[in-house]
Amino acid sequence: MEIVKEKRVTMTEIVQNTVVYIRELFKDEYSGHDYFHSMRVYLVAKKLAEKEGADIKIVSLAALLHDVDDIKLFPNSHEGKDNAVSFLKKEGVCDSDIKTICTIIEEVSFKGDDSLVPSTIEGKCVQDADRLDALGAIGIARAFSYGGYHHRQMYNPDIEPVLHMTKDEYRKHVSTTVNHFYEKLFLLKDLMNTRTALDIAKKREDFMRSFIEEFMLEWEGKDSSLI
Repeated sequence: MEIVKEKRVTMTEIVQNTVVYIRELFKDEYSGHDYFHSMRVYLVAKKLAEKEGADIKIVSLAALLHDVDDIKLFPNSHEGKDNAVSFLKKEGVCDSDIKTICTIIEEVSFKGDDSLVPSTIEGKCVQDADRLDALGAIGIARAFSYGGYHHRQMYNPDIEPVLHMTKDEYRKHVSTTVNHFYEKLFLLKDLMNTRTALDIAKKREDFMRSFIEEFMLEWEGKDSSLI
């Protein structure tokens, strides 16, 4: 009788399968946490991992899957990371790697003053990449996309930003999109874990602050050419 050897799936194939998985999962996502966001996080996280000497395999899978159990998108699977776990098991990823990836996914999100510093360099690379995607031109676009999706005002001068929120306060908090810049986005630069990410964050934050300055001028019906 001929013995058929089981074909081993390569890391490249697993990554390719993960890309297909998230493309399908996020096909109807319009709040700024879509497939393209996950792909940008993946590409940047890989580059950070190369500079930091982190495990590229772990970083790649954690970055691609970092939103598949996000509490804002999948509240029913969030606690057990059910989507990530079931997919990784199907792909034949070992239990220890699944545990490591799920830990990274749990630690990645911004949680106000209760935000975590990841316990591994792999987690730090993924967290930095995710936070960098909330900054700069893309960060501005995503902020207003998320705000519009959730029926939030762009800006209301009568509503002040709320700072130093706990995880639960931040999760329940509803504000304007411009306030979100002060409640989260302008805090991210100083929370970067790697030097490379910090350098990128500085440039992107400067761009965002210039945008907010221009936004406020236009909101008040002002323009430098009219002064």
